[in-house]
Amino acid sequence: MSENAIATVLAPQRAGIPLPEPTVLSQPFWDGCALGELRYQRCTACGRAEFDPNRLCRGCGSDALAWQVGDGRGTVYSYTEVTRPQTPAFTSPYVVVIVELDEGYHMVSNIVGCAPADVRIGMSVAVEFHEVEHGVVLPYFAPTVDEVK
Repeated sequence: MSENAIATVLAPQRAGIPLPEPTVLSQPFWDGCALGELRYQRCTACGRAEFDPNRLCRGCGSDALAWQVGDGRGTVYSYTEVTRPQTPAFTSPYVVVIVELDEGYHMVSNIVGCAPADVRIGMSVAVEFHEVEHGVVLPYFAPTVDEVK
């Protein structure tokens, strides 16, 4: 933990936050989360990784998108610390991250397991799954072992 870090260690949100509302298109992603799998789509025509779930490849326009399971490892591409959440249901502070996954796509999530002041661009992270309520499981990211000092 850095010298200026506050004592807060970021943790998953508690029950009561707004829950995701899966669609037919996103249901395979949420089903994967419930199984501890980070799923994304890959175009079988051009090889491009896709996330958020889509009907067509953003690269070549093909509808040949297949679901795959990633290893859930990547790096922090960008982040912001939230100290005044949109609704009191969220415990603050929390840190929203854009993670660049090793499979070649970006995903927005929260980071856990470290102090807000320790989050940095380029930080190595890995996915963790946490149940919020009613069987809803959300993907969070935590620093990898080589990042924890």
